[in-house]
Parts: sequence; structure tokens; C-alpha cells
Amino acid sequence: MARINILGIPHDYELTPPRAGVPVLVFIHGWLLSRAYWQPLIDRLSPHYQCLSYDLRGFGDSRSTLACPRQLQGHCLEKAETIPREYTPAAFAQDLALLLAHLEITGAVWLVGHSLGGTIALWGAAKLPALVKGVICVNAGGGIYLKEEFERFRSAGEGLVKRRPAWLKHIPLIDFLFARAMVFHPLERFWGKQRVLDFINADPTAALGTLLDCTTEAEVHKLPSLVCQLSQPVYFFAGQNDQIMEPKYVQHLASFHYLFRSGINNVIEVPQCGHMAMLEYPDLVAEQMIGILTTNPPALNPALNPALNPADNLCNLPLDLPKLDLVKEDEWEI
Repeated sequence: MARINILGIPHDYELTPPRAGVPVLVFIHGWLLSRAYWQPLIDRLSPHYQCLSYDLRGFGDSRSTLACPRQLQGHCLEKAETIPREYTPAAFAQDLALLLAHLEITGAVWLVGHSLGGTIALWGAAKLPALVKGVICVNAGGGIYLKEEFERFRSAGEGLVKRRPAWLKHIPLIDFLFARAMVFHPLERFWGKQRVLDFINADPTAALGTLLDCTTEAEVHKLPSLVCQLSQPVYFFAGQNDQIMEPKYVQHLASFHYLFRSGINNVIEVPQCGHMAMLEYPDLVAEQMIGILTTNPPALNPALNPALNPADNLCNLPLDLPKLDLVKEDEWEI
């Protein structure tokens, strides 16, 4: 494990050895989780690909707000005046861009995101088109704002964030319950314990801010246009029994991508699978990912070239992508 301070916030990450001639895989976790849940996939993929996993700002081990002390081991990208105060997907994409720049990852990159991490990956692809060559979303989709459902979700989420006593982890069998939450087949109790710790330890400001900033009507409605305008291939894994991100919502978002409209199936539905496909079926997901990465999927978006597809006007949707105010390399403090 290594640590870097990005805009005053410590980010913990793990980077496997480089592999020649293949893209780097960057793994982005979801809300109230951490990079730990990618480890089964990384164990299977790291012999073939360099893998980077990291904890989002405020989650996992990226929790303490530091003033970037000189004695901290690692590096510092401190620009206090540009510290993000938002927890939108675009703001998290800014953190990711700085992390990749610091690690000098300049070759081909594929972003792999789970749930909220999938949305962040899509934003990262939009803002770093020269670097990001493709996106794989796991249990991620959406783009439809159902007012009553989102209000219930936000209300329940706020209640969860505000009621997370530290003694919760000492309740007998609590890990047993967490190992069964949001999945079709129960996970090993090890993962239940990990989920309890990540649930309790998430920074309250980040946990609540992410919930509220990422689920607004405006943010949800940006997703279809965002996906429609991406020039990179995007693939989606959907859990057949996912009650958090139902397959129909994954299909809905995937349908805006040029692969789908070109007749290429970019949705992989996993039978008897809940909201944690990378833990429930790591072998299947790894095998499918390798297949995607080795088939050289097309990176041309015909919707952006009317001459290729003049009848396709689905991307004629306005989308004002916020500019990422990245710190220039010569302004970094190392």
C-alpha cells in the first residue's frame, strides 16, 4: 500500500508490477466500500495486466484530512485553494486524473468501476479521452430519475450515514448479516467483516456528501448524454438479481452507447448475481474482462460522425461537461 496527498486529502492506493504491451486497469469502488473488494479480480488479472486500485476520497483508508505535512511519506499535490468541496462524480474524476498523473501512467488505461465507481469511470473517460481507452462498469447504470424512489433512497441513506456507532462491529453475527446484504449468494464472512468496517469508518462528510451530490436529478440526467458522447468502448456487467441496480437500468444506460446502437451487445448479465459481481463471480468477470480487452473493441463513435450514421441523432443532447481544474505538473509539490 502507498499513499499520496491529492489536493490536501490522503489517498491510499496499490499498484501491481507493470506488464508490457497491455493497458493498465484502474479499479474504482462504490459508495461506503473500499478498494479491498477488487482484490479477487486483481489476483486473477494482475499476471496479465498492471492493476491500480485506490480508495476514493473519504472512504477506505483515504479518510483523514491532512495539511500535507512534509514528513509524510509519499508525495504531495497540495493546492488548498482548489481542494474539491463537492462529492460529484466529476469531482472524484478530478482526484483520479491527478492520481494517474502522479503515477506517470501515460499509456493506455481502462477504467473499471463498481456501482458509483462506474459513474466516476464514465466521467473519467469523458475528461481523459487520450488516456482512457475503455470503460467497464460493474453493477452500474441508471440515467432515469424516479423522484419518489430517489427521495426514499436518499432519506434511507442519510439515516444509515448518521447511525453508524463504532460498537456496531462488536454485535454478534453482524458480519454474517453484511455478508448477505445486496448479494444473491452469501459472501464469505471475511467480506462481511470488511463491509462492516468500511461502513463504520467512512468519513461522515464524504459519505453524506457523496450520497446527496451524486443522486440529484441534474446528475442523474447527465448520464445518458455523457455515455452517448463517449468515443471509447464501454461495457456493462449487470447482476440478474441485483436489487440496487436492476438490469433494466443497466440496459437503459448501455443503450445510449454507440456499441449498443451498432448492434454490439455491450451488456453482460450474470445469472444468480446481486450487486457485488466482482465478489460473487470473480472468475466469470475476470474471464469476460480478458475477452473484452483482447478483442480490440472499436473505439470509433459513429454518432459523432454524421457521415457514417446520418440517421442517428440520439447524441444530439446538450451536455456541459465541467472542466477539471487540474494542477499542472510543474506546480506539484513533491
